[in-house]
Amino acid sequence: MNIVVLDGYTLNPGDLSWENLKQLGPCVIHDRIPHDQVVPISAEAEIVLTNKVPVTRDQISKLPRLKYIGVLATGFNIVDTAAARERNIPVTNIPAYGTRSVAQMTFALLLELTQHAGHHAQTVREGRWAQCPDFSYWDYPLIELDGLTMGIVGLGRIGRAVAELALAFGMKVQALTRSQTNLPGIQSVNEETLFRTSDVVSLHCPLTPETKHIINAQRLSWMKSSAFLLNTSRGPLIDEAALAEALNTGRIAGAGLDVLAVEPPVATNPLLQAKNCLVTPHIAWATHAARSRLMATAVANVEAFLKGKPANVVN
Repeated sequence: MNIVVLDGYTLNPGDLSWENLKQLGPCVIHDRIPHDQVVPISAEAEIVLTNKVPVTRDQISKLPRLKYIGVLATGFNIVDTAAARERNIPVTNIPAYGTRSVAQMTFALLLELTQHAGHHAQTVREGRWAQCPDFSYWDYPLIELDGLTMGIVGLGRIGRAVAELALAFGMKVQALTRSQTNLPGIQSVNEETLFRTSDVVSLHCPLTPETKHIINAQRLSWMKSSAFLLNTSRGPLIDEAALAEALNTGRIAGAGLDVLAVEPPVATNPLLQAKNCLVTPHIAWATHAARSRLMATAVANVEAFLKGKPANVVN
């Protein structure tokens, strides 16, 4: 079967191999394509793989040869899964490939907010330590995590991995989750309790109509003025204007974000200039180890489909 990859560059900028996918059939791999080129580029394709290029109902209707859509990510909202189902086209995703990498990035953001290692390393490179009259200096309060409370919104695989790291740092852990947890060291609490009593709030829930803007002006008003907010999940979980206002007025102490509502962001996004707001370019998923697992699962998904036993089907 003919295979087309619409936007393979972010998964594999050159440090991985497409060879195992190519062994499954004739394969054309595009680094990236404009959205309006999906149909002409995929006209002969029976298998289409996409990371962030949308595949819409209209496009599916214009691809009569299409038999399978594979999403090169966990989130699959870029594909009209209902339209695919009507055509008996399975849509698959890649679950669980980046759990440890995303948890690691969550703490990278938190440690930079509390220890400011990157900032102080840069000041040393600029010569400040060599010119310092004292043996040590720091530009921000340095915050110890031991004894602080981590509030986790969403206790799936990544949320649990973050909880494990928090416990290892000596933090108390509480969670807002759809079901009671019996995990050692993690206390289930209600929404208001979590936001009012946590020193760090970390988001690890899926984006749904119920969770969109779960971080809004009201919940930000509940948080401690010394608290930090972390988001390595989905950008639209946050009302960005409300968060920028909270940061700029000192309503909360800081935020670490690896995702934004629109990616890449528009230059006027208020969080890009907000006080004590770290924004990284959606890289939590992108360690070599995580991308290697993603690639292997993507190939395995196609192979399972070709054998008549599709795996990780989301529709």
